[in-house]
Amino acid sequence: MLTFSSADEIPADFGPSAVTIGKFDGVHAGHRAVLRRLLDVAAQRGLASAVVTFDRNPLSLLAPEKCPTPLVSNAQKLEMLASIGVDATLMLPFDEELRQLSPEEFVDSILVRGLAAKVVFVGGDFRFGARGAGNAARLREFGEQLGFEVIVVDDVVPHGQRRASSTWIRELLAQGGVGEAAGLLGALPTIRSSVVHGQHRGRLLGYPTANLSRRIEGYVPADGVYAAWLTVAGTRYPAAVSIGNNPTFEGVPDKQVEAHVIDATLDLYGSTVELAFVDYIRGMHKFADGQALSEQMSRDERAIRDILGVG
Repeated sequence: MLTFSSADEIPADFGPSAVTIGKFDGVHAGHRAVLRRLLDVAAQRGLASAVVTFDRNPLSLLAPEKCPTPLVSNAQKLEMLASIGVDATLMLPFDEELRQLSPEEFVDSILVRGLAAKVVFVGGDFRFGARGAGNAARLREFGEQLGFEVIVVDDVVPHGQRRASSTWIRELLAQGGVGEAAGLLGALPTIRSSVVHGQHRGRLLGYPTANLSRRIEGYVPADGVYAAWLTVAGTRYPAAVSIGNNPTFEGVPDKQVEAHVIDATLDLYGSTVELAFVDYIRGMHKFADGQALSEQMSRDERAIRDILGVG
């Protein structure tokens, strides 16, 4: 997949293209429905497929106090879009310059001159240009004048519930609902970080853990214990993951993420690992002592083995 960070980087011979525009936070089921239509139309009409997205939520500039935590990092978003089969992604820095573009300037510089768009897919609530002055109806007017078709895509409403959205997924993850979130994402919720040295308490309890750096890509679910898959260097391992401050001991920071790899002894220090969450096991509790915690961890591992199908 080609990636660009400004319209000026797009080669002059790129396109003609089918384009969709949005934040694509999490690349969830609703996004994937739009992307499938984009790829189908692009294939049918002999067009390149392109996504226009942003390097941050526009609210981070427009209303920082309302800006939610992203579900994925920019790198994760690009990897997901590439895996779906998109030909190119234009990830625009959402800065003051972009914020001040009028609807006409946005369409001309990005869609027409940049991507040579012939078809543009948007949601019904799509807004663009300074102060959100442009909407789907206005985009259609531009399309009629400038030679591109606008297709408004309906929301995905799974099983008659509320529409699939990043907001809903964040709500689920904040409650530990990783399984339900996976259904909306179309993939297991995943975080990524490097492994750093911890206090080595898990090793003393018979359950050595990989402590993740505080610099984590992706949305960290609610405190608790989870069944998960740990991937390092392309190999996947079953894992028990703890998130939280482990109140049995003192000095553990909030939202500390630790992973115990089941049936494998690995030296992960300095490695970058991914944790894909499968199911919530239990909340974070304070135990009487390390022995009581170790016994609970044994019970947790048996439950996790059953969930992951590990003998």
